[in-house]
Amino acid sequence: MKRLVLSAALLILLTASFSPGAERIRIGYSSISGSYIGLWVAHDAGLFAREGLEDQLILIPSGSQLAQVTVAGEIDIGSFNGSSAMAAALQGADIKIIGNAANKMIFSLYVRPEIKAAEDLKGKKIGVTRFGSSTDISARYALRKHNLDPQKDVTILQMGAMSSIMSGLQGGSIEGGMVSPPTLFIVDRLGFKELINITDMDLAFPNPSLIAQGGIIRKKPDLVDKFMRAYARGIHRARTDRELALRSIAKYSKVDDSSFLNQAYDLYVGKVLEKAPYINRVGMQNALDDLAKTTPAAKTAKPEQFIDLRFLDNLEKSGLLKELYP
Repeated sequence: MKRLVLSAALLILLTASFSPGAERIRIGYSSISGSYIGLWVAHDAGLFAREGLEDQLILIPSGSQLAQVTVAGEIDIGSFNGSSAMAAALQGADIKIIGNAANKMIFSLYVRPEIKAAEDLKGKKIGVTRFGSSTDISARYALRKHNLDPQKDVTILQMGAMSSIMSGLQGGSIEGGMVSPPTLFIVDRLGFKELINITDMDLAFPNPSLIAQGGIIRKKPDLVDKFMRAYARGIHRARTDRELALRSIAKYSKVDDSSFLNQAYDLYVGKVLEKAPYINRVGMQNALDDLAKTTPAAKTAKPEQFIDLRFLDNLEKSGLLKELYP
């Protein structure tokens, strides 16, 4: 934990560029995925600066690890799957979900060409980023839907990052892996086969959520309000300025293939990302039901105890959303 927090602090120092009078905000996100287009565009278009914020985007490639850093106060706003946030809260963490960037899982299970059907996965190794991550939850959900026991029929391995899942498929250390765009498009072009499309299953789920540490909510509510306004403008700018959004996706994903970038844009901006960080209660309950399989306290928990809606309410009352979407 100390090493992780130190690493986050180092990243903060490396990415900081201070402006006199600006209020610093540290924003963590957990993977290279189109789910974070709103954050990327808000940063690149100077929309956080417009709110008087000196924003620092920090990649910590694991929802469970980012949850720890957010709880520790090293991050002001964390963006990672809502399940990890609720799991931390059930263990006593002082954090709240203030919104969701998306309300569904966006993954596919890609496999090596010799695997033809779900039953062929028995005895095989499947790569996810981290246990408890969105990739892990999606993999177990997909396997159960195909009458496979994630605990007995396959071996699920932590690969650390989505790029490592792709490398594992290429190198043969795993037979299947959970990927999302734009990595998904690269894996597909490399000749691997989509076996199960979780996106098409339309699994309602808070993925990713926007999470604020309790101390930040109590001591700096104006900071959270400013973040929400900048984020809403970032999503709108992505919808109305395709070229800027494509440049942002290329910058953070390190993908320069225009076909991949445009596919990622059309999927996330066109079909996945919320116009504002609205919360789907069905998705929240789905996350709790999944947690209940391993966390007894989740069985009696309610979505409302993990949510703080005041900042989304303030966003709506401000008139900004009507201005952006008349």
